[in-house]
Amino acid sequence: MSGSAFDMMNYQPNVPPRPDLGPKPRLGYTESMIERVAEKRGDGAWLSARLADAGTRAYAIGGELVVLKKGGEVHDPSFTPDEVRAFGPVTETVFLGLLNGAARFGIGMTQAQAEALKARDDLVVTDLRSIAIQGLVQADHLPPIAEAKAMLHWHARHRFCSNCGSATAMVDGGWKRICSACKGEHFPRTDPVVIMLSVHGDKALLGRSGRFAATMWSCLAGFVEPGESVEDAVRRETLEEAGIRCGRVKYLFTQPWPFPMSLMIGCHAEALNDDIVMDETELVGARWFSKDELAAMLMRKHPEGLTTPPPVAIAHHIIRNWVESDGAVF
Repeated sequence: MSGSAFDMMNYQPNVPPRPDLGPKPRLGYTESMIERVAEKRGDGAWLSARLADAGTRAYAIGGELVVLKKGGEVHDPSFTPDEVRAFGPVTETVFLGLLNGAARFGIGMTQAQAEALKARDDLVVTDLRSIAIQGLVQADHLPPIAEAKAMLHWHARHRFCSNCGSATAMVDGGWKRICSACKGEHFPRTDPVVIMLSVHGDKALLGRSGRFAATMWSCLAGFVEPGESVEDAVRRETLEEAGIRCGRVKYLFTQPWPFPMSLMIGCHAEALNDDIVMDETELVGARWFSKDELAAMLMRKHPEGLTTPPPVAIAHHIIRNWVESDGAVF
């Protein structure tokens, strides 16, 4: 074999080494260990027996707040149903599923009730974002707490029929409401949201919302509209918010986001231009970043103190996926 042919076979493109960002963190609210056993939701006698079972545990949630048993650095978010009822009147009780054969429920209270529990020395009462970001509970608890919070939020806002306005009643372990008058059936819904990193050559687009911490930059995002595909939503939202036209769209992964009931659909998008025209009603900043900059932001080492969202958020993983990729993502 000639030297030139051998050289061609062993040619390696001049791709810079990927930065070492350390072990990949777990994406928040995912990898649920719960078996949802939907076939049991309509069995009232079975659900009643589970509520009375000694091994059953429940998550206590009041509005945006979650009640925890105070521990050391990590707290216990699970109570017996009787322990939750002892806090005061409850709103709805939602069946979440089984964990190692034992039932798990979400039990609701008012936010005012949860606020009052902050005075107790044996409890910690805080919001789910803080719990996830600060690692206040074991990671396996986050998915069922998110499930419980989302479902209880839905019940709090769907007490009346959207068809005739009459009161609705909860059935099927909390997974359906039925109108008392027109018998209409109402089911919980999840809102699809695209969240994307647009890539143009060796740089990627991030934006800043006025709600963000002063140093944080993140992926653009927006709700999928009726009659719209995920790919079309990625292209539309990126064009609307930053004036960037996108071609190919690559799906990555999803994340349930219980604020209040969304499914985040993570993507990379191929940017076809790089001249930003920012929608100032949606963003307070939009700019391109290199891989080196984003790596520094992920590791909290950017010279300007700029940061990305924390590992609990899907944006962190979308950005890291591109930073760690070899060359182009398409």
